[in-house]
Amino acid sequence: MKLEDLILVSVDDHAIEPPNAFERHMPAKYKGRHPKVEQIKGRDVWVFEERATGYMGLNSVVGRPKEEYGMEPLSYAHMRRGTWDVKARVDDMNANGVLGSLCFPTFPGFAGQRFQGIEDRGVSLAAIQAYNDWHLHDWCNAAQGRFIPLMMVPWWDMQAAAAEVKRMADQGVHAVTLSDNPTVHGYPSIHNDHWDPLWKACADNNVVVCCHIGTGAKAAHASDESPIDAWITSMPISIANSAADWIWAPMWKKFPKLKMALSEGGIGWIPYLLERADFTYNHHHAWTNTNFGGKKPSDTFNKHFITCFIEDAFGLKNLDSINVDMACWECDYPHSDCTWPHSAEVFQKQSAHLSDEIINKITHLNAMREFSYDPFSTLGRENCTVGALKAQAKHVSVEPALGLGGAAPDRDPNKPVTSGDINRMFAAADAQTAL
Repeated sequence: MKLEDLILVSVDDHAIEPPNAFERHMPAKYKGRHPKVEQIKGRDVWVFEERATGYMGLNSVVGRPKEEYGMEPLSYAHMRRGTWDVKARVDDMNANGVLGSLCFPTFPGFAGQRFQGIEDRGVSLAAIQAYNDWHLHDWCNAAQGRFIPLMMVPWWDMQAAAAEVKRMADQGVHAVTLSDNPTVHGYPSIHNDHWDPLWKACADNNVVVCCHIGTGAKAAHASDESPIDAWITSMPISIANSAADWIWAPMWKKFPKLKMALSEGGIGWIPYLLERADFTYNHHHAWTNTNFGGKKPSDTFNKHFITCFIEDAFGLKNLDSINVDMACWECDYPHSDCTWPHSAEVFQKQSAHLSDEIINKITHLNAMREFSYDPFSTLGRENCTVGALKAQAKHVSVEPALGLGGAAPDRDPNKPVTSGDINRMFAAADAQTAL
């Protein structure tokens, strides 16, 4: 397929919430208690219920030269405007040839986990709903047809969670973000019937449960002396343990229409996971009492799990080992793994061996079907291609911006940057912004 004919829909990007995101949408009862940005020791810091985040950029390094990727943005001035301004974001999407984008939260945590431990459940639920309203109305609806909206829900009250799913689904939101392992945050496991009202609401309203890497299980730092490259290498694969846990979870039998996405998990490792899952079932189910109703664990995975990749040449060469109808492309803007502004070129090179039919599935058709997303009816298909979008972005500069500023790890220029260097940088940020 020609580059200009590609249609790219990303099922994993991130929005940096603008400073006023919550204020307009917080109910009158909690006015003044909404999450807000404060300047603390020269840094822009989100503060909610007297809790401050240690750093706010979360590796929002898009637009910098790679040599500056270690610079952690500490203010909005340190970030490309498209990270937090929706108009500039659409410009950056056009420059990258990307039609649609599903954006995970930043300040609340990718799964909204920062709101799940607030003592006052009332203000916490209000903040969750305020975020959802900002994300839908001020972010997604500001550019019709360009975004796949994503909600978060409270984890402590499943009736409230189900009601929020229904409220947002009625407005066209068909994705919810959730931790891949809620026990890490002190909540019941996915095997517990605590979650059943949420699963039912999602199944009834065609809402995909999106589990982003790092929201529960996380890649471990082998040691403080290990090069940080080792940790970065293992990040996507770190969700494999959680994926195995979800395969054996009970919700698929209870709610057969339910779907989930392994967001930013990659696809190259999945064929072996499925082989191992089937091997485990064949060798052990007689004594473990597991029952897939005459089918295999891989059948459950292929029916219910949406898989997501950024760059994955091996995975694209082995699509016959996974369900190609559930594989989706992603960009990961504005994080350091994203390929902006050359995402279309990178994908075309890796997919050159694939048929147009397969390319269309994994670039947009699968995402459109699974996330109930229909940009063509709003924009016209002819306006959704890489060529058409890039033609709208001739005014957008994609040159690397030097010297934007931020916090860099304290490192020895004669040695690799280590896990210890990065952990110390984040610990220092936490200490400096403590209230």
